[in-house]
Order: sequence, then C-alpha cells, then structure tokens
Amino acid sequence: MQPPVLYDNHNRPITYLRLAVTDRCNLRCFYCMPEHGIQYLPKKELLSYEEMLRLAALLARMGISKVRITGGEPFMRRDLMPFLERLSQTEGIRKITLTTNGVLTTPHVPALAKSGIDSVNLSIDSLDRARFARIARRDELPRVMETLHSLLQHGIRTKLNAVVMDGQNTEDIVLLAAFARDHAVDVRFIEEMPFNGKGANTPVLVWHHRKILATLQEAFPNIEKIPDEPFSTSMNYRIPGFQGNIGIIAAFSRTFCGTCNRIRITAQGMLKTCLYDDGVLNVRNLLRQYPHDDAPVEAALRRAFSQRPKDGFEAERNRSNHLPVRESMSTIGG
Repeated sequence: MQPPVLYDNHNRPITYLRLAVTDRCNLRCFYCMPEHGIQYLPKKELLSYEEMLRLAALLARMGISKVRITGGEPFMRRDLMPFLERLSQTEGIRKITLTTNGVLTTPHVPALAKSGIDSVNLSIDSLDRARFARIARRDELPRVMETLHSLLQHGIRTKLNAVVMDGQNTEDIVLLAAFARDHAVDVRFIEEMPFNGKGANTPVLVWHHRKILATLQEAFPNIEKIPDEPFSTSMNYRIPGFQGNIGIIAAFSRTFCGTCNRIRITAQGMLKTCLYDDGVLNVRNLLRQYPHDDAPVEAALRRAFSQRPKDGFEAERNRSNHLPVRESMSTIGG
C-alpha cells in the first residue's frame, strides 16, 4: 500500500518531523543560549512521551515518515531509550535519527545500535579543547570525542555538525574537514543563526556558505561537488581519498527553502512550519483538549500546513509584531 502524501500550500511534500523531547541542555554554547541558561519549563508544560507517540502516529498517518529527535540535549530527559523503542514501532515511521551534543551519550550507544537508529548528528564546533570550552562554556570535549569514537565503533552513521563563527572556530574548518579523511563521517558546516535566546537584532553574517566553501577549496583544491539527496539542507562535496564527505548548510542564507520537507514540534508542543516563525499552532493544548479524538487535531494541523510561508524570510516577516527571533535554539528544538 502506498504511503499517504502530505503537501503544503506551495506543493512541497512534508515528510520529516523534528521532535524536541526537552528544552534542557548541559552545555551553554553562546550561539544557542545565554551564559546563565534559559528558564526551563515545568514538566507539565512539556509534551509527555505518550503525547509525543500519539502525535507521531497521527502525523505518520498523514504522511510523515522520518522523525529526528532533538532537544535541548535529548539525553537530559529520563527514559529516552524506551521512548525511542516505542517510537520505532510506530506504523509509517520508516526512519529515526537523533541529534546530540555527545556529553551524556556514550553509555547509550550500544542500545542505539541495537535499536536500528538510522544516524546520529553529533554537534561539535571545535576539535581544540580550549576553543570547545570557550564556545560551549563547558570543558566537555573529551566526553564528546568518546561518544564519537563509540558511534563509529558500533557502525552508526554519524554526521558532525559545526556552527561556523567569526573569530571563534574558523581555524577548525580545515581540521574538522580533515577528520573525514580517516573516518567515515559526514562533516557539515552550518552558517551561524540568530537563535541565542537574547533577542538580538539579526547579525551580519561574515562566514556565509560561499566563504566556507572558498576556505575548503583553498585547503583541498581537489574538492568536488557531489549530488545532493532529495530535500537535503546541505550542499555536499567529496575530497578524493577521504572516507567521509563534506556538507555546507546555508541556514542563515536560507537557500534550501524551496525544497523544505520538514516541520518542528518544540518540547512544549508548539508547531513550527518554519525554523524562523514564532510558532503557528499549540498542538499540546489540542492533544489535551481532545484526548480521545485525533480528528480536530489533524484538521488544525492541515490548516497550519496550508498556510506555510514560502521561505524563512517570509516567516520572519510574519512574526508577531515583526520582532527578531528571541528564542534559544535549545527551545526551538534544533
């Protein structure tokens, strides 16, 4: 039987859910949240695991087939592994992936491998311990590297995500790319985005995707473009002789909006049809208002999908009172 297909008002298929299981994080990366952290929500204001499973099943019936678990840091929430096991049994969900900072992940890697998780994105902005500690405001690089090597030893497909920041870690671009020479990892460089929870005005982007690519081309003159997977957010490259590939994500420039197939549900149950909107539907309240009836929840979701902005710039213009993004990336959910 053919799976259902869900489209937005721009005829883009919606097949991918990014589901935040917590807003808590054990790092304080300055591009993601203020140094003192954010005010975490009480547990009752977060989606329960049961509500997440109900929502995932509903969205799967509508056409979602891939779920990425995000945070905050997902392993800050207790009983994550049993939840992942139950999620993997949801009819229609064919692919489950996970984004983590790696600090708490190592003990769970064997279980992740047994669960059949498709891939893990590991956030790592520097391979230098001092630079890592300055960016993350925590000296945790050794534990992150332990997770990285454990993921590789267990044969889990791993992607390294590095946010490129002027004056902070640009010297790591070449170092991180070189890591893919001897290790089967995909290294992805991400443009910095204005989601640090401070509500600052939109910054001027110095290290845009073109400058990142130019730096890589200078260090690796034989780097070459390879085809991107359907709906890929990254522009992908290979360097002959390397085991892994290189990707560049133009998250701030928003070059991939025309093929965006993803939606986000924050830990508090807010639907975001675009990373740059301020939340378009409180799904948590709907789930609790109709505990035994999915029909009104589905109807509200379909209305939201039928009003999706065409790109991140339109979503930003549509924000309440045209205010700049004030959320922390930890709250938004990756």
